[in-house]
Amino acid sequence: KNCSICRSINSSPLFFSGNGPSGICLSYLLSGYTPYFKRYSLHPHPILQRKLEEAPEVSVLDQDLEYLSEGLEGRSHSPVALLFDTLQRPDTDFGGTAESVLSWWHEPDRAIPHLVLGRNAPGGAWHSIEGSMVTLSKGEWMGLPDLPFKEWLKQKRRGLRNNRATAEDIAQYYQDYVMKKGLQKNFRCGTVVTSVRKVSAESISNHTQKDLQEDSDSLWSSNEKSTEVFQVDGFFKTMEGDKELFSIYAENVVLATGTYDNPTWLGVKGENLSYVYHQLSALEEAVKNNSVGIMSDPVLIVGAGLTAADAILFAHHCNIPVIHVFRRRVTDPGLIFNQLPKTMYPEYHKVHQMMKEQTAACAGPYECYISLPEHHVLSFGKDKKCILQDKNGCQKAYKISMALVLTGSNPNLSFLPNSGVDLAIDSDQPVSSKRNPIDVDPFTYECTQEKGLYALGPLAGDNFVRFVQGGALAAASSLVKKANKNPP
Repeated sequence: KNCSICRSINSSPLFFSGNGPSGICLSYLLSGYTPYFKRYSLHPHPILQRKLEEAPEVSVLDQDLEYLSEGLEGRSHSPVALLFDTLQRPDTDFGGTAESVLSWWHEPDRAIPHLVLGRNAPGGAWHSIEGSMVTLSKGEWMGLPDLPFKEWLKQKRRGLRNNRATAEDIAQYYQDYVMKKGLQKNFRCGTVVTSVRKVSAESISNHTQKDLQEDSDSLWSSNEKSTEVFQVDGFFKTMEGDKELFSIYAENVVLATGTYDNPTWLGVKGENLSYVYHQLSALEEAVKNNSVGIMSDPVLIVGAGLTAADAILFAHHCNIPVIHVFRRRVTDPGLIFNQLPKTMYPEYHKVHQMMKEQTAACAGPYECYISLPEHHVLSFGKDKKCILQDKNGCQKAYKISMALVLTGSNPNLSFLPNSGVDLAIDSDQPVSSKRNPIDVDPFTYECTQEKGLYALGPLAGDNFVRFVQGGALAAASSLVKKANKNPP
């Protein structure tokens, strides 16, 4: 089925379940939009300025990214992420508003045919987040190349609240970006990928091989032809709700699936009971249905990250009683609240204050909330009783109305052989954006264990929108060099 689609994209770079910011940015760069150093602009980093002046006529995509990014420091471990970020927002970490030193040229002859496959509309997981939620990052850090988010918001006649944006605005911005930049022809929404594996070119049917060969001639230099290609299987969801199967063959595949798919489970007894949930949306739904309210038993919230904080704020707003359980000490420097400036994040500072002042041992000023630091869940019972244990081994039972386990999420890579474990830095552990990302070359984002396979965004350890774009730049630079499209 869909053979016309299969044939038209053979031998194209391909990224799927990946139409979030990473996928959109890479599509922009592969569509012939090319960044050059803007003549007569001045970057505040003098060494980088000198390097940029050495070859202003050569696009950043065609330059040596390792050389350009050497010596840069900032809030990311990725040198290319720091490079692309500082080229677009030169002094943003110091509160400055210096203009980008990049000039964007559309050079259609340099475009590389590709397809972006995703379950949702362009914007990925941003469409799954409750619309009124406010972003952690500054609004201007959520923007993609050559369409500043603030400018887009001004056109909507709205401003940023405390320099931050709502999830609804961000999701809409990413959709608009795809339309404004003319990228929509590259996007297929409502798509689920079920398998990605390498196959020998000989095993492909003669008909498909002929198409692959024809496309290869136009894209790749003859000495780079591969004896192996990736076979990508999956299905489209049709308007009628049917599943339409497809198989695609590609020499390069880009993974940009994010980590929103698989919420982390505690692995305790009773966690699969119907009143235990792993997503914030369950609480919103319960409030809508009036199944929890001011008179109900407390809601148990497990976790000490920002999603748990969002759940606490939501419950507090609705006057719903909360028992908050987390493993760390309140003063632990690793706790995200201890890393956020109070003035920029007043609501998270409020949650942190509640965590400190309203423990079970010491009643504080906040009604309907109890904080239990250095505790963990032992089990959930069928009678909606939850057993908790403190650091000294003391156990206590609490009657609750529902439980929200909000301790992070992991990517769903079940479509890869061995769920992608062999690609991770520690190949004995599952892939995790924070603890065990996919092992990639820092200047191409190509997987070290599988040539032709690229990983972007949280899969490669980049967790903020402002920094995932560097991975897209690195991958685009590598793919453009492979395709040999008019190199300098």
